Parts: sequence; C-alpha cells; structure tokens
Amino acid sequence: MIDAATLAEFLRREFPQSRCTVESVDDEGVWMAHPVGEAELRPGGTVSGPVMMALADVALYAAVLARVGLEPLAVTTNLAIHFLRKPRADARVLARCRLIKLGRRLAVGEVWVYSEGEDDPVAHATGTYALPGSSSR
Repeated sequence: MIDAATLAEFLRREFPQSRCTVESVDDEGVWMAHPVGEAELRPGGTVSGPVMMALADVALYAAVLARVGLEPLAVTTNLAIHFLRKPRADARVLARCRLIKLGRRLAVGEVWVYSEGEDDPVAHATGTYALPGSSSR
C-alpha cells in the first residue's frame, strides 16, 4: 500500500490543478479534503455540486492508487452521486473513500462526503475505475 505522503506528492505532481489534499491512508481507504472559499460556492451559499463530485472522484482515484500503486492510467468509468444535505459554506469538505471491489481490470468504491466538523454526510457517491492491465494483481 502507498502511504499518504507518497500519494500526496504524486497527486501534487500529476494533478497540479486539483485543490484536493490527502488527509490519510489506511487499510480501509483514504480521507481527502477540499478547501471551501468563494470559488467553491454557488448562489445560495452552498458548496457547488461539481466541487463535491471532483472531491469524490479524486478520493476514489487516490484509494485505487493507494492499493495498486502509482499507475496514472486508471480512469473513471462511472461516478454517481447523491446530494443529501446542504454543506457548510465555512468549512472544508472531506471525503472518505472505501474500495468495495478491486479486480484485475475494475475497481469499485464508495465515497462519503462531509462538511468538516459535522457528523452527517452531505453526499454519497459510488464509482468505478478502469485499471491498466497488470500482472501484479
């Protein structure tokens, strides 16, 4: 398994446009975060859906990389998200991703998105990543 520091450095190098950060990596998955400021808010003062979707997608990507190694060719094939409640406009959004299945060609995971400091999730996503062929899995 890839540790949090290695994963964070890889994402900084390969995904410099992303504002998502690695919070932690463990045997069950990853925690990621995304800052919230004016650029992340939509009218009405809530975090925009695209920000939460991007966080969920990057969290799933990070969880896959943490398990299979730094193979940048993994790509999203499906991402479905349910927005559950209004996120706080004054707190980072956090994502907890857990892989449900890791096969030779596909990885399936779920992501719970939270406003930092809150117990109830603001969104739930499931997604599938296609993995490049590898004899190591």
